[in-house]
Amino acid sequence: MRLTLAQIAVEPAAVSANVGRAIDAIDRAAANGADLVVLPELFNVGYFAFDSYARHAEGVEGETLTAVREAAAEHGVAILAGSVVEDLAASAAAGIDVPVEDGLANTAVFFDRDGTRRAIYRKHHLFGYGSAETDLLEPGQHLPTVDFAGFTVGVTTCYDLRFPELYRRLVDDGVTLTLVPSAWPYPRVEHWKLFPKARAVENQLYVAAANGVGSFEDAELLGRSTVYDPWGTALASSADDPALVSATVDPERVTAVREAFPALDDRRTEFR
Repeated sequence: MRLTLAQIAVEPAAVSANVGRAIDAIDRAAANGADLVVLPELFNVGYFAFDSYARHAEGVEGETLTAVREAAAEHGVAILAGSVVEDLAASAAAGIDVPVEDGLANTAVFFDRDGTRRAIYRKHHLFGYGSAETDLLEPGQHLPTVDFAGFTVGVTTCYDLRFPELYRRLVDDGVTLTLVPSAWPYPRVEHWKLFPKARAVENQLYVAAANGVGSFEDAELLGRSTVYDPWGTALASSADDPALVSATVDPERVTAVREAFPALDDRRTEFR
C-alpha cells in the first residue's frame, strides 16, 4: 500500500488557501500512485490560530470535509483529513454522534476511496502548555479503527503521542498502522523525532506522523513528517518545507516483526 503524508504550508486562519493547498497535494499524491493520503492537524485553520477556531468551525458535513470527500471519490484514494475544528452542534444536527451537543472539537475524518466516511476521531489529549486548546475544545471519547488495504488503521493526533497507554489500547484493538496528523512546532524537534519512533517500536506497528509547515505569531511548525515501520526504521521523511512524503507499507511486515521479536506476548497487564 502506497502511503503519502501531505506536508503542506498552513497559514493562520487562511481557510480557503489552506484547503486549496490540501486539495492540490491530494491531486499530486494520487497522480503519483498514493492509496492513502494523510493531511496535518487543523490543516484548514492552523493549530495556533486560536482566535479563529469558533469563526471557522464546521460540522463533519461542512465545506472543508466535503471538499476532501469529493477529492477522495474523484481520485479513488483514501484520505485522512488530518483535522478540522468541528462544530459539534452542527454535526449533531446532521445526525452525527458527538461527545457533547455543543462546543468544538479537534476532529480527524477517514474517507475511503469512494468518499465514504469510515471513521471520526476527536483528539483525546488536549494541549494546555502555553496553548488555548484545553479552554476551547472538548476531548474525544472514542478510538475508532478502519480496515483498509490489509491494515487495521487507528488515528491519534499530535499531543496524543506523549501518552503511550493510548497506543496500547490501539494494539489491543488489533491496529497495525497508526496515522498521526500533527501541528508540532519548534523547538521540540527531538521530541518529534522520539515519540513517533518510540510508539512504533514499543507497539510493533507502523506510525505515520504527518506534520505541517508554516509560521504563526508565537510558533513555527517544524515539518519533518515521517513514516516509521514496526522496527522503528524511518521509511520516508522530509525537512521543514512543503513536501509529499511517500512510503510503501506492508501489513505482513507487522506480522513478521511481531513473530521475530514477540515482546507484546510478554506484557503483564495485571499491574496498574
